[in-house]
Amino acid sequence: MRARSLRARLVATTLLLLAVASAVMAVATTLALRQFLIDRLDDDLRATRGFFARVDPPPGGTPPPALPDLDGPGRGPRLQDTLDARVEDGRVVSASVYEKGGEERAVPAEELPDLIAVRPGAPPVSADLGVLGTYRLVAAPEPGAGVQVSGLSEERLRETVNQVVVIELIAAGAALLGAGVAGFLVVRRELRPLERVATTATRVSALRLDRGEVELAERVPDADPRTEVGQVGAALNRMLDHVGSALAARQDSETRLRRFLADASHELRTPLAAIRGYAELTRRDEPAPATAHSLVRISSQAERMTALVEDMLLLARLDAGRPLERAEVDLTRLVVDAVSDAHAAGRDHRWQLRLPEEPVPVTGDASRLTQVLTNLLANARTHTPAGTTVTTSLDPDADGVVLVVEDDGPGIEPDLLPHVFERFARGSGSRSREHGSTGLGLAIVRAVVSAHGGAVEVASHPGRTAFTVRLPHAEPIP
Repeated sequence: MRARSLRARLVATTLLLLAVASAVMAVATTLALRQFLIDRLDDDLRATRGFFARVDPPPGGTPPPALPDLDGPGRGPRLQDTLDARVEDGRVVSASVYEKGGEERAVPAEELPDLIAVRPGAPPVSADLGVLGTYRLVAAPEPGAGVQVSGLSEERLRETVNQVVVIELIAAGAALLGAGVAGFLVVRRELRPLERVATTATRVSALRLDRGEVELAERVPDADPRTEVGQVGAALNRMLDHVGSALAARQDSETRLRRFLADASHELRTPLAAIRGYAELTRRDEPAPATAHSLVRISSQAERMTALVEDMLLLARLDAGRPLERAEVDLTRLVVDAVSDAHAAGRDHRWQLRLPEEPVPVTGDASRLTQVLTNLLANARTHTPAGTTVTTSLDPDADGVVLVVEDDGPGIEPDLLPHVFERFARGSGSRSREHGSTGLGLAIVRAVVSAHGGAVEVASHPGRTAFTVRLPHAEPIP
C-alpha cells in the first residue's frame, strides 16, 4: 500500500475498517440471534414436552390419537420434526422421530448413545443424530424407572441463521460498494487542495532557476490556514516568496556584474590597443636585445589580455541576449578551414576529418560558429600530449547536425568533467598542458551553441574525450 496514492490508501483503509466493523457486527448479531432462537426452541421444547408421550395401545386396542398441530397463532410450534424416546436401565426402549406429514422414523442404533447421555433435570442440549440432523434434547423422569427423552429439530433454526448470514453478507457487500464509491468521491473532493499544492510544486520544479531571469509567479490558490492542507499550501507560498526574493536579488547582482564586465571589457580594449601599438613602434627602432625581448613579451601579454577581454565582452553580450547574425552557413567549409588552421598550429598532433559528401548548411553566425570550432580544436591541442589523434566529424541526422571533436588523449579528470563548460574552469596537469588558458573557451562554446538553439555535451575517459555539438537544421531566412 505504500506504493499507492494517498487517495487509494485512504479509501482502502476506510473500507477495511468498515469491513472489520461490519464483520464484528454480523458475527455478534448472528451469535445473538442463534442464542435467541435456541432459547426459544428450549422454551418450546419444555412447553410441548407433554405432547411427546406416546401410550402403546393394548393388544387389539385402538392406536393413540394423532399428534396435535399446535401451529396456530400463539400456540407454539407444530409437533413435527420432533423426537420421542424412552430409556430404561441405561438402554433405549423406543426412539422415534416424527417428520413432516406425521411420518414416524426410528432413530438409527448408532445414534442411541446420544439419547442415553441426556440427563434428567439438566438443561436442554444439542445432539447430532447423523442423517436425522441436529436435535435439541431434554430428559424427564417418568413414573417408575424410565426416562423420557424429548427433542425438537434445529433445522428451522439453522435455516433462519443461514438466511440471516446471507442477508448480512449481501447487505455488507452493498454497503462496502456504496461506501467505496462515496469514499472515493469524498476523498477526491477533500484532497483537491493537496492536488493544487502538488501541481504548484510540479510547475515550480520545472522552472529553470539556476540561470537567467526567473519570474516565480506560481502560488498555491486558496491556502486556507484553518485546514492541514491549507497550512501546507500557505507554508509553500511563504517558501516561494522567499525563493522569489532570493532569485530577484541574485538576478540583480548578476545583471550588475554583467554590466560591469561588459563596461570593463569595452574600456580595456582602448588602452590595450595603445600598449600594443606603442610596443610595435618601439620595436621598429632596433632597440637593444634586452629591450627587444621585453617589448616582445609586452606585445605577447597585451595580445593575450586583448583575447581575454574580447572573450569576456562576447560572453557579456551573449548573456545580455544580443542577437547573433542569421545567415545560411556551410558548416562543412567552416570545419575544413578550422582543422587546417589547427593543423598549422599543432603539427605535433594528428588531425583527421570525417565529412559527408554533401554540404551541411545551418542557420547562424559564421564568425561565432568558427569560434566554436577553433575553441574545441584548441582545447584538444593544448590539453593533450604530442602525437594525440584529433578527429573531427560532421553528420546530419533527423534532428539537425551533429559535430564531434574527439581525441585519444588521457581524458578529463572526473572531478572536473561536470564543470568544463563553466567560466574560468581549468584542469590540472593530467591533460599535459603546455600553455596557459583563460578558462573561457568552453564557456564561449556553450554560450554560442545555446544562442544558436543547440546543445553541447562532453564524454571522457582515459583514451577518449569527445565533445558533441548539436545544431538545428537550416531555417529559411526572412
